[in-house]
Amino acid sequence: MIVSLIVAMDEAGGISLDGRLPWRLSSDLQRFKALTMGHHLVMGRKTFDSIGRPLPGRTTIIVTRQLNYHPAGCLVANSLEIALELARGGGESEVFVIGGGEIYAQSLPCADRIYLTCVHTRVAADTFFPAFDPSEWEAVQVVESPVGEKDQFPYTFTVMQRR
Repeated sequence: MIVSLIVAMDEAGGISLDGRLPWRLSSDLQRFKALTMGHHLVMGRKTFDSIGRPLPGRTTIIVTRQLNYHPAGCLVANSLEIALELARGGGESEVFVIGGGEIYAQSLPCADRIYLTCVHTRVAADTFFPAFDPSEWEAVQVVESPVGEKDQFPYTFTVMQRR
């Protein structure tokens, strides 16, 4: 099973502010939906709470230490390792880790692929993507996206494979 991280971050690595995306990028959200549809999504509890519901057409696995946390329509794991085993046991070929910062940091060492949207701005953020060594990764696809009709900023979408 391929372990993929999918993230949008600003030029300083910021990924969210007060549990919300600090920008509006409709075209990137459409790409997120297309890439993740039919797959398992692994996320932390705070990320799930900010979304507020399981995303249609995908299996949601929430990583939390809260033993009594069981939102309808979701799987719950008390560690990243258990979450990945749930996806593997569900026959997953590629699992997507979608945040937040702590889950990204835990999953980065075992990630095979990163779908990275670099938003060409710097915004106020309180959660950041962990630093990583770019020499461990090879860019296999790079797409420059100007500001679209429903996009707040230009961005670059890069698919990176671990070397």
